[in-house]
Amino acid sequence: MTRPDLQNVAPFYKGYVEYVKDQDMLDALIQSNKLTVDLIRSIPEEKGSYRYQPEKWSIKELLCHMLDVERIFAYRALRFARNDKTPLSGFEENDYAPQANAEARTLHDLANEVERLRATTIDLYKSFTPEMLQRTGTANKAELSVLNLGYIIAGHESHHRKILKERYL
Repeated sequence: MTRPDLQNVAPFYKGYVEYVKDQDMLDALIQSNKLTVDLIRSIPEEKGSYRYQPEKWSIKELLCHMLDVERIFAYRALRFARNDKTPLSGFEENDYAPQANAEARTLHDLANEVERLRATTIDLYKSFTPEMLQRTGTANKAELSVLNLGYIIAGHESHHRKILKERYL
């Protein structure tokens, strides 16, 4: 059973970890994704381009953002688990979103992609030893452990699922 190291979570990420801090990290990855995929599959296709305010992302753009973030954070976890000490840069989510080709995709396809991506993230995390989970690295000028990155991935998804339910649906 794992627990996040809340003393070593950068303030920006603490809110995400709060969503899943009482769960084992692999359980959090599994449960959060099941809830998210079920929610996406319940959204009518014609609602995919909906924005709750004009300057906000559409539902499809939000889902693409979630995919981008998971890929970036899983990559960071892989680098750190392999004991790579190269500092990694941050990324600007608002620069990524318009480049995701979100509106040309279907909610059905995005739901499947969210599910498949999480399966590969879980496979990656299952391959890590307890020692690897404790390894750390620097990304966006913040020190992060491999374990905490898993919690951040699950918590980030939970955060956006909540926004999707409360503001979009």
